[in-house]
Amino acid sequence: MLTTPLNTYPQEDILIDAIGDDHVGTAFDTPLREDAFKLDDATKIEMIEKHFKSIMEIMGLDLTDDSLRGTPKRVAKMYIKEIFSGLNPANKPDVKLFDNKYQYNQMLVEKNITLFSNCEHHFVPIIGKAHVAYISSGKVIGLSKLNRIVQYYSQRPQVQERLNIQIANELKKVLDTEDVAVVIEATHLCVSSRGIKDIQSATVTAEYGGKFLEHNTRNEFLTYIA
Repeated sequence: MLTTPLNTYPQEDILIDAIGDDHVGTAFDTPLREDAFKLDDATKIEMIEKHFKSIMEIMGLDLTDDSLRGTPKRVAKMYIKEIFSGLNPANKPDVKLFDNKYQYNQMLVEKNITLFSNCEHHFVPIIGKAHVAYISSGKVIGLSKLNRIVQYYSQRPQVQERLNIQIANELKKVLDTEDVAVVIEATHLCVSSRGIKDIQSATVTAEYGGKFLEHNTRNEFLTYIA
């Protein structure tokens, strides 16, 4: 129950809360400052460790406890080296194309690609799977590279709609074709572990290009991933 009149809250706080709960995104590109990579990873880890230690202390945790003593550094390393490593272009997968020597001209589908990301509104996990498909324009890509592209764009603070578009756009670029489809089905812990606390719902997003905009081709793809 709201005990404080709405008009007594700062308007900026009201807007921030609304954006977070309504799953609003602002752009196709991940919002990054121009100086985002001025600091090296080691420096970022050191700084995050100090700040996260302060957060834990503010919450009243005893960092002299054996279980908690190393947590600030573990979190800092996890942020930079793992779950947000996709922010750094240096970690972008090196994709090599191969001639389509088999002259395979039907769609190739890689489904149920494991997806771990984090909601940029609350920094809690997004867990799900991605299904991607393309029709060769004369070149093919190693199967594992499809997984790595999904992983790279997932490893950053995200909004699912943006993630879907980023993966699709990258596939179009590297494969030199518009004939690409990406569907993501995911559970958002910002929905299931806080707020409404709905553990049953899932979010599905899709991005289609080229031949996948045609009814029959799109339905064929959806049949494969059903």
